[in-house]
Amino acid sequence: MDRVKAQEGAAAQAGHDGRRVDLEAYVQRLPLAAERRARLLAQAREAAGAAAQMATLHRLLAGDDGTARGDDDGTAHGDDAAHASLGARLELACQGLDDARARDKLGNWRLATAPAIRRTSMAPRHWPFPGLPRVPLVDWIATRRAARRAAQAGTPAAPFAAMRAADPGAPPALPRSRWHLAGSVRRAVLVALIIAQTWIATNFMAAVLPYHGSEWLEIALLALFALLFAWISAGFWTALMGFALLTLFDDRYAITRDLADLPPIDPAARTAVIMPICNEFVPRVYAGLRATYESLERCGQLAHFDFFILSDTSDPDIRVAEVDGWLKLCRDIGGLGRLFYRRRQLRIKRKSGNVADFCRRWGAAYRYMVVLDADSVMSGDCLAHLVQLMEAHPDAGIIQTAPRAAGRGTLFARIQQFATRVYGPIFTAGLHAWQLGESHYWGHNAIIRVAPFTQHCALGRLPGDGALSGEILSHDFVEAALMRRAGWAVWIAYDLPGSFEEMPPNLTDELKRDRRWCQGNLMNFRLLRARGLHPAHRAVFVTGLLAYVSAPLWFAFLILSTVLLAQHTLVPPRYFTQPNQLFPMWPEWHPEWAVALFGTTALLLFLPKVLSVALLAFDRRIAPQFGGRLRLAASAAVESVFSALLAPIRMLFHTRFVVAALLGWSIQWKSPPREDTETRWRDSLHHHGLHSLLGLGWASLVYWLNPSFLWWLLPVAGSMMVSIAVDVWTSRVTLGARARSAGVFVIPEESHPPRELADTYAATARTPPPPGFVAAVADPLANAVACAAAIVRVRQGRAYADRRRELVVDAACAGPAALKPAQQAALLNDPVALSMLHFLVWTLPGAHPAWTQDGTGA
Repeated sequence: MDRVKAQEGAAAQAGHDGRRVDLEAYVQRLPLAAERRARLLAQAREAAGAAAQMATLHRLLAGDDGTARGDDDGTAHGDDAAHASLGARLELACQGLDDARARDKLGNWRLATAPAIRRTSMAPRHWPFPGLPRVPLVDWIATRRAARRAAQAGTPAAPFAAMRAADPGAPPALPRSRWHLAGSVRRAVLVALIIAQTWIATNFMAAVLPYHGSEWLEIALLALFALLFAWISAGFWTALMGFALLTLFDDRYAITRDLADLPPIDPAARTAVIMPICNEFVPRVYAGLRATYESLERCGQLAHFDFFILSDTSDPDIRVAEVDGWLKLCRDIGGLGRLFYRRRQLRIKRKSGNVADFCRRWGAAYRYMVVLDADSVMSGDCLAHLVQLMEAHPDAGIIQTAPRAAGRGTLFARIQQFATRVYGPIFTAGLHAWQLGESHYWGHNAIIRVAPFTQHCALGRLPGDGALSGEILSHDFVEAALMRRAGWAVWIAYDLPGSFEEMPPNLTDELKRDRRWCQGNLMNFRLLRARGLHPAHRAVFVTGLLAYVSAPLWFAFLILSTVLLAQHTLVPPRYFTQPNQLFPMWPEWHPEWAVALFGTTALLLFLPKVLSVALLAFDRRIAPQFGGRLRLAASAAVESVFSALLAPIRMLFHTRFVVAALLGWSIQWKSPPREDTETRWRDSLHHHGLHSLLGLGWASLVYWLNPSFLWWLLPVAGSMMVSIAVDVWTSRVTLGARARSAGVFVIPEESHPPRELADTYAATARTPPPPGFVAAVADPLANAVACAAAIVRVRQGRAYADRRRELVVDAACAGPAALKPAQQAALLNDPVALSMLHFLVWTLPGAHPAWTQDGTGA
């Protein structure tokens, strides 16, 4: 405490020339009538000394009788003086939102940001390792027999409402649907097609090789080729099935099939729309949430929904902006009592932990929840239809929409938006065709039945040490698998419109996101043998693994191909490769066969794109929204070139991610940017410099070995060499704008934007910069809101009070730039300290001018 007194004295000595508190500037920040401002100023200036004047002003704001508390100068207990007016300042900040403020059990003012808690348990279970997968056909036969015996005994199935009341986490006792058997048969057909196609292609590849797969190097090459070709084949047949489903067949198993005939939403079917966020761009997040809210209001379904903003934010400036944005949004849309905000003090298990925290606190009050990402926007009709579908299918645990990407302006993002918008529908429809009710869940823009999710989908830590243990990163696949294991179906509503998201703005940010996804999918693969999981979701874990392991497999294939070339160039040929071989084997190359195999592989890769373009080009209603048939075809052609250009770059990064995860290298979890950010040349050089040198050296080596083979490697090595420029140029907003003005990569969400997206863009553009930490300290209203958003800690000892006072005085004198993020967070977490600092920055002679030098406190 002596040190604090010495600091205050030194600060006062430094400002011995006398600092007169600017009461008028302080009062001007308060939304008061001119007469009351003048009266407050006149009464406050009657006090002697700057601190006493400010203390008097605070007591006058609070309606106090003017008697002083603390020392006469008000500095020793300045926190009390500022805290006295907290209720009055909070009332001014919450004008029009009287119910937004309340008192806690200790009588302190608090922001009423969340509803009353209805606690329920959501505890993770021990992971059941190992286990054998169950056979769906056997399950189907057993279920049919049980239903037949129950019918013969005259025992009716329990009504869904009664079942839910007895055990909310148990699926309803409904007859086994035909889709169970259909899904098993379809997946068997898919596996057969992949195996047959891969067998034929691998044999053809063996015929291309000089020794026809008889040497160990060629055997390794054939093994890699078979794995990679099977992966390509799976994507090909998925797209082909999706195309057939959208054009030729009637989808009898689509969950949206009878959407037009569904009854209105049951008033008891309360739904929570939850948006977990962490250090996001607040204006964009709240603009998207506002557009979703107002869309529900326009379609007359708002009464069935509540909204929750679930924050894990650690950045002090963004924390302040979130609370301020919540207040303003509640005021603008009249959402108080329906729009809630909750910030966790401890960020446990990231997004999945945030959702679980909601389920424990408020899940019992809702039948369903719709999970949004920070960049998600959904139409009111889409949300209402999801609830209706849940009501109509009581065995559905999750219904996932197919979000459409939109909203970015960089060239890279516009290319990705175009690709997902054009090619995405047939792949999503194909996934639905193979999976039916054992489908994917992508973690957002989906509706979930809360009771079974709470009971069955809590995620425990994976046992063991290393990077592939601990908290599950890619939680969505696992939650879908657990929901299906509990007997609930997981569907994709692939043809339900009104669901939107955003893409990463540049290649660097996409790769940062991919690193977390890569490690998450590698971790999920450990669950492959968990007991009770459905084979379809085991397959999801396998495909999630191959999505990233295919990169090092491809890289190894290329390396072995180069080694094989070097062997046949530098080493004399061997004519007798087997013991006791009577006749020589002549090594032979068949370039024409290699070209045919390459063409077949290219056909599998590009035919889905051709079919996707044809599907849109021959639709007279849709084609103009892509800029017309010619621009659609031209955009697809240019996109294919960019896709081929980016593939080797992604291959190298994904290979590094897989190796890093297996070696136990940790990753940093950061939210992706929600605005158009461009890549700097320095950053691109840092990320791609070694890759460019690798491409140059690789191409030189192949040219030295055999110049004719350089043309085979050039698409890969050439992409590596130009990766620095590709990352920078594709991140440019100006190039994206030029492409749009030329009608290239145009999507319907740009040419004919839905109202929800248009409202989101407009609200983001007109939102002024939000207040930050400095405003929470200096601005009277922002300080009141920040103090009311924190929790008053009780039973604090003298030592804590001394540390608090020391931090406050140091912060007031050193200025905001000298504070570390941890110190800023400590001040925001302590409303008493924040109130003290608010008083000192306006009264202490040595207070740093940066606190109050501008007009906004921001």
